[in-house]
Amino acid sequence: MDTQQLFLKLLRYESITPDDVGALDFIEDYMLGFTALRIDKNNTKNLLLYKKFGEGEHLCFAGHVDVVPPGEGWDSDPFEPVLKDGYIYARGTQDMKSGVCAFLQSCLAAKKFNGTLSIILTSDEEGDALFGTIEVLKYLKKENFLPDFAVVAEPTCEKIFGDAVKIGRRGSINGILEIFGVQGHAAYPEKSTNPINLISPILDKLAGHHFDMGDENFAPSRLVITDIRAGMEVTNVTPGVLKMMFNVRNSTKTEKENIENYIKSLLGDVDFKLTLSQSAKPFVTKRDSKIVKLLQKAIKDTLQIVPKLTTSGGTSDARLLAEYGVKTVELGVVNDRIHALNERCKMQDVRDLKRIFDKIIEKF
Repeated sequence: MDTQQLFLKLLRYESITPDDVGALDFIEDYMLGFTALRIDKNNTKNLLLYKKFGEGEHLCFAGHVDVVPPGEGWDSDPFEPVLKDGYIYARGTQDMKSGVCAFLQSCLAAKKFNGTLSIILTSDEEGDALFGTIEVLKYLKKENFLPDFAVVAEPTCEKIFGDAVKIGRRGSINGILEIFGVQGHAAYPEKSTNPINLISPILDKLAGHHFDMGDENFAPSRLVITDIRAGMEVTNVTPGVLKMMFNVRNSTKTEKENIENYIKSLLGDVDFKLTLSQSAKPFVTKRDSKIVKLLQKAIKDTLQIVPKLTTSGGTSDARLLAEYGVKTVELGVVNDRIHALNERCKMQDVRDLKRIFDKIIEKF
């Protein structure tokens, strides 16, 4: 198959997370010459492919074949790709079957490599992601076979293909703050303790607070309030409890303990409960790392573009690779329609992504 044929084939799989509907079986058969291992767990299907060319370093490409549900209102069948004006329309075009297609083609075409090439694919990145890439990494660690470097082909570009490479990701800390007062009749405020009054003097010190000022790799770690509620939607009852939810996308300069200590210092003697959970830890791959420099050069040579290096956006499986000490970067197509109706990407961008991956493998 050529690149376009493979891309269309992958897009026709209705692989709504966590069901790959046979996509990984097809890929296993397609990647001739690569050793395949299935590391499935619960309802999550995972595929590890690898080929040893020499005794050098281990380079891994990683991604997922699952997609989010398409939703209603598409102009065409979301699982029957349509080619129009140079774009291919289908669910998963941007996120991220374009990237999977590109690195499968590059790895399959590789003839000379100094070390080991591997591929990690999961069917549950868009879902809970509890038994996906992490299970493959556990296996690789146990076998002393962890990659030295990894490229995750998530969609990273903003306006044109090649304009952005992710060299890290911010972490994500979720918080629930409960303020306890005393419920009562609104006509007798002296007989109650209103939790809204308790939080009001410090609300401006919480909303939008920067825990650090960021650095060349990260924006400041900022507290974003996502929900506040109290009371029973009546006018004559003072509420007894206020609940506030928030999120902090944190850099490597801010940890969960910093957030906890700051909020406690503001509340003083107020009766409260604070629950913090970290769903992702921040990471960054150094700008002078071999994989970053190779990727920058490959993009420049292919597209005559110098990409910016960024850590913006949400989380991805790149964070899991980084936690295992793998130097990880991300490059994929433009991300303006990820998870949206009429998701699309340029076919030429997929071909160019494959050319960039070819150059990385060739120069590695």
